[in-house]
Amino acid sequence: MGADLPVRVILPKNWKKGGSRTFPVLYLLQGASDDYTSWTRETDVEQLAADSDMLVVMPDGGRAGFYTDWWDHGRANRPRWETFHTVELRQLMERRYRANTARAVIGLSEGGLGALNYAAHNPGVFRFAGSFSGIVDTSDPLMRFAFVATCMREGVDPLRIWGHPDDQREVWDAHNPSTMTDRFKGTRVHLSAGSGRRGDLDQDGNPLASLLEQPLPRSTEAFSQALGRAGVKVTLNLYDHGTHSWPYWERELHVVWPGLESLLKARRTG
Repeated sequence: MGADLPVRVILPKNWKKGGSRTFPVLYLLQGASDDYTSWTRETDVEQLAADSDMLVVMPDGGRAGFYTDWWDHGRANRPRWETFHTVELRQLMERRYRANTARAVIGLSEGGLGALNYAAHNPGVFRFAGSFSGIVDTSDPLMRFAFVATCMREGVDPLRIWGHPDDQREVWDAHNPSTMTDRFKGTRVHLSAGSGRRGDLDQDGNPLASLLEQPLPRSTEAFSQALGRAGVKVTLNLYDHGTHSWPYWERELHVVWPGLESLLKARRTG
């Protein structure tokens, strides 16, 4: 990355400095236009983790980093978000915080895309990958529009990330979860999205939160079905009411947490 970047870590209850015990690790990835503090600022993950024996790691992902090593017009230049998260940070957590090989990754919105791509690009590394209201198909015209809009809002040239969708189609396909369904074998996948209709957890009438969520159920369901056909263990939660907002992502974290803890504690076989 060529810079110092912040990472927030919640230590397990039984973690002790100078100890020898190792711990499972959950990586939580932020959404666009936010930062590494978002999960602890917007959810009760600290309370959830208080009695847990998991390391919870929340790295900064940039306001429009898209969890990728940017193509940058073929120059292989910085930033290299994926290398930072899946290589450097992983090694740091193992060496300094005694993370073991039982790993999970969950992201929301843009971070959901990141979680899925990290799992697909590193088969067998993550036992669990979760996408909450995430982009699952970058070939969807609406998702491409959202991608460009996010980049423009944050002052990023969208062509630097994966190039042009036609001219650099191989680069785009290599970062599209829907083209890599066979690479999720061995990883349990959880997908969720709302209808965009306001529900009980919506405290304001933010129209953008509704608009952002509305296109997601269709592509999320199609991706879930494709994963199932590929022999991947996948769970899907499409809720009738819910917008692109934190109360629903916090609720979803509670939904997956018990099973996630059990999965990371279990001895891996096969």
